Amino acid sequence: MLGNLKGLLVTLKGLLSKPVTVQYPDEHLPLSRRYKGFPGLTWDEDIGEPYCTACMVCIRYCPTQCMYATGKDNPLHQEGKSHRKRVVETFAIDMAHCILCGICVEVCHFDAITMTNTHEIGAYDRRGMVVDLPGLLEMGKEAQRSGKWTPPPKKEAKAKTPEKAHEEVSR
Repeated sequence: MLGNLKGLLVTLKGLLSKPVTVQYPDEHLPLSRRYKGFPGLTWDEDIGEPYCTACMVCIRYCPTQCMYATGKDNPLHQEGKSHRKRVVETFAIDMAHCILCGICVEVCHFDAITMTNTHEIGAYDRRGMVVDLPGLLEMGKEAQRSGKWTPPPKKEAKAKTPEKAHEEVSR
């Protein structure tokens, strides 16, 4: 009899308590600030191009080899608007193989990759899990807007011209 009353008390407590679950996908639980989602590419707002130069360091260090990239000469550098000689042309990550290790973020010399809060990627076909350059840039821009990523320090001015260097020496 005492066991039945204890069980009834537990049941009543459960009925009166607030539910822990949410109505997914309409509602989402808040993510921890330290949560690591999928990687995304960052965008340089000042110049209007990706930070990525397609140096391939992230691809070489990726333990699952789930990345692919190609680069091209930067037309903005030829016009004198950008300090990046090369810029990414194509970039893709197979999110089905990505293990969210963050090694690509750590080895990137240009702070071009960040771990985003994006964690809900699904598809019926394995090929649908490959995210290309526009998708990765959008994920990265969202991380930039949320304040999860801070831009690298500005590059210093280019080396002085020989004339200016000669003037300073002769002073």
